Amino acid sequence: MTAELLTPAELKQTLLAVGHEQYHHKHPFHLRMHDGQLTREQLQAWALNRYYYQSRIPIKDAIILSRSTDAAFRRAWLKRILDHDGSPEHPGGIEKWLRLAEATGLDRSDVISERKVLPAVRYAVDAYVGLVSRGTLLEAVASSLTELFSRDLISLRIHALRQHYPWIDSGLSYFTSRLSQAPEDASFALDYVTRNAFTREQQESVIMALRHKCDILWAQLDAIYFAYVTPGWPPPAESKGCL
Repeated sequence: MTAELLTPAELKQTLLAVGHEQYHHKHPFHLRMHDGQLTREQLQAWALNRYYYQSRIPIKDAIILSRSTDAAFRRAWLKRILDHDGSPEHPGGIEKWLRLAEATGLDRSDVISERKVLPAVRYAVDAYVGLVSRGTLLEAVASSLTELFSRDLISLRIHALRQHYPWIDSGLSYFTSRLSQAPEDASFALDYVTRNAFTREQQESVIMALRHKCDILWAQLDAIYFAYVTPGWPPPAESKGCL
């Protein structure tokens, strides 16, 4: 028996439920961060590895933009690229993340080189770029819907970092910017998905795309936790002892 088409409100509630169940706010690494249980080295490992993800965000957004034949969509989506790439006058998300990494004590050029990114983090992030490249445009847009849940996590993170790691306070501008940017981006993407998922098959595909994106975010933290928390086995060669 074919499942009935969800209403836009039902689809939205289903997507929100995915985030409640699978978003990485519940990952043990984040829980340790928010409880003040990370060492400086572990916080550095997170900042360095997460930079690889940040650096690929405008790339995946450019792919999504290039796949649409709707000029209005492209104009709206372009904002995301500008938010992350910034300009000489207005630093974007990538520059702000580099300042966060520097606040932890990392060398900027070392972070930009991506030489010390954990292999599993690299694979997970590359899988995200692959998801938006090979899936439908609808699935690519749906994969961005983790932003529906990021504002609450960012608010908690700002408070926790200031409370437990005050030496990092000068590098928090990335998070304060995302408090307004992420909800705006998520609202546009959610509206697009609920209006353009015309069949139950399409609805299921966008739900699965969001699940895959949650898995990708979780996998990145798994890699960092394994290498720098428990059991604390970083990979050999350049990644070992890199921080």
